[in-house]
Amino acid sequence: METRADRPRRRGRGTPKPDNAAPDAFHTGPDATRPRFGFLSDGQIAEMKHRCLELLSGYGVVVVHPLAQAALLKAGAKPGSGTNRLRLPRELVEQAVAEAPKDVFLAGKNPALDLHLPRSDGGFVLRTGTGAHGYVDPRDARYRKTDLASVREIAAVASGLNQVGFIAHPFVHGVPEVTADLHSYAEMISHTDKHCWLQPYGKDNIEFLIRIAAVAAGGEAALAARPLSSVITCSFSPLEFKQMDTEVIIQAGKVKMPLHACSLPSAGGTAPLTTAGLVLMAGAEILAMVTLAHVLAPGTPVIAVPLMFTLDMKTGSALQSCPESVQAASMAIQLMKQGFGLPAHTYGSGSDTPDADHQSMAERAMIGQSVAEAGADILGGIGQLECATVFSPVQAVMDNEIGAMLRRFLTPPEISDESLNWSEVSAIRTGGHFLDSGHTLDLCRDQHRPEVFLRQGRDDYEKSGRRTAFDAARDKALGLIAAAPECGVLSEDQRREIAGIVAAGDRLIVEKNARPGAVEVI
Repeated sequence: METRADRPRRRGRGTPKPDNAAPDAFHTGPDATRPRFGFLSDGQIAEMKHRCLELLSGYGVVVVHPLAQAALLKAGAKPGSGTNRLRLPRELVEQAVAEAPKDVFLAGKNPALDLHLPRSDGGFVLRTGTGAHGYVDPRDARYRKTDLASVREIAAVASGLNQVGFIAHPFVHGVPEVTADLHSYAEMISHTDKHCWLQPYGKDNIEFLIRIAAVAAGGEAALAARPLSSVITCSFSPLEFKQMDTEVIIQAGKVKMPLHACSLPSAGGTAPLTTAGLVLMAGAEILAMVTLAHVLAPGTPVIAVPLMFTLDMKTGSALQSCPESVQAASMAIQLMKQGFGLPAHTYGSGSDTPDADHQSMAERAMIGQSVAEAGADILGGIGQLECATVFSPVQAVMDNEIGAMLRRFLTPPEISDESLNWSEVSAIRTGGHFLDSGHTLDLCRDQHRPEVFLRQGRDDYEKSGRRTAFDAARDKALGLIAAAPECGVLSEDQRREIAGIVAAGDRLIVEKNARPGAVEVI
């Protein structure tokens, strides 16, 4: 009698490892064609491309940075109407897009955690939310301002979630406000082996942040070879670029640190109150940043990051998970990926509610599926609540679960004699079944298996004291926090050197901003 061990393994190309398998849960996998869904037809993508290029060439953008202005004019940009406005010829923008790297390497301290985008299987990676001023303690669900202890806990939880590819540092309190980015980033990169996304808060801060990244990497040359961090550079909607964000491009380019070119327009505020107008604004601003990188830091990888918001016309609040924002995010990903061939990154999780509740789960499931199906390489916002202003470790664990489900859902099924079990289907006896089929036995462990979501009947649920997925997620978050090494993942010498850099940044930047009349652009 044939045993399972005697039978050949029947896993097909369309039947991946379980979604929570380690260590390659978020790394490149077998080549496959992912299904795609989007609101834009090919003709509409072409129209949006044309409008973006026409807006940049006919009206242009404001660039405050004098050296960048001079470099752009030398590269072919034309003076526009008004102070500091430059028109970017279609040919210059198209050249910038054509020559922009289409593959991006995001290194981890442990090479097993390296990320290569786009993934060869057409899938996505997750990243944690950034910028959160608030933190929901997983022990008692109490809200507090984010502090350095919160950063360590975020690092511990995100490091242990197998769908999360990299981690963003939040805003922290309890330190000088103007150098909060230095303190938060230093704490984050010291407590995780995963890639970190850094966000400068001031022009003078950029140098210190890159110095911290270099220490963690083992030197500037090592950082250039293995970029342990990537950096965000933002537009100032509508169609403006501050000196700080332009300086980010210049300094990141010196060490080939990948850039997340981020546009954050709000429909009805800094962009037209239509989905199409919101996408136009994001598309034009991102293309301008790609052009800036092409001129100021040639060869630097650029990831297109349309983060879409809609103003609630009743309250004035910014919304990231309303139908209009979700639709715009999907369309913007289509435009960046299909229209311009750029790696793309947007919110793939998040909610407009302040709690990890039923509304939160519904909104993040909707946005995650929409942008994943549109082809996003990175789904951001893991753990974030209240329109990206709060981080919840428990929500992050549940988002990890959603990510695993999305990964399996988007894996195209194989259609073949083997996957159909054709030989047995075409000879099944009357009243027969497939429970003892060799095909079933071979594949039974390849089903998606949740880690914290429940699959139990009423009796077991009642016996558990009605424990929910939230309870299981909280236990997992607390377990990851408890297991994290208190001293972090860097050597004592590295920690000491980073502390010295942060202290030097405090002295320089805090003193500079304390001078009468000093205004730091952030």
